[in-house]
Amino acid sequence: MSKYAFIPLGALFGFILSRAGATTYDFYAQLFLFQDLQLMWVILVAAAVGMIGVQLLKRFHATALVGGQAMEFQGKPWRAALVPGSLLFGVGWGLAGACPGTALAMLGEGKLASLFTLAGLVTGTYAYGWLQSRASKTSTAARPASPLPSESPDGARGSA
Repeated sequence: MSKYAFIPLGALFGFILSRAGATTYDFYAQLFLFQDLQLMWVILVAAAVGMIGVQLLKRFHATALVGGQAMEFQGKPWRAALVPGSLLFGVGWGLAGACPGTALAMLGEGKLASLFTLAGLVTGTYAYGWLQSRASKTSTAARPASPLPSESPDGARGSA
């Protein structure tokens, strides 16, 4: 299957997002002010459909459409940095009045203010990568060298 075969699916997904109200700034404001919970229901239905879909993919041992590799479903480990990161994500979502996932659909509708959301998304992704690379360099430099295979953990060399 060609990678370009997914373009119509993306257009259909964008159309569905638009029809559900996920590309309307006012709906986000009303959601965060608890005045209209339509988007909450859209998000909950999407999460439920996604969970069912993943379970079906696992049950039937699905393979990728492009390449045919077996799909792997592994959870990611808990990290304390997830808490401030998710809070920052939520603040950005509220300030932008748009979910980063719908910003391209908004742009497709001609809502040029979504360019700011996309710029924030790219900047945040770059900052995350930069901070992660700095953190991995720091943790690698701080680790003591592991003992040689011929060394015992107490530092004695050779065999007895």
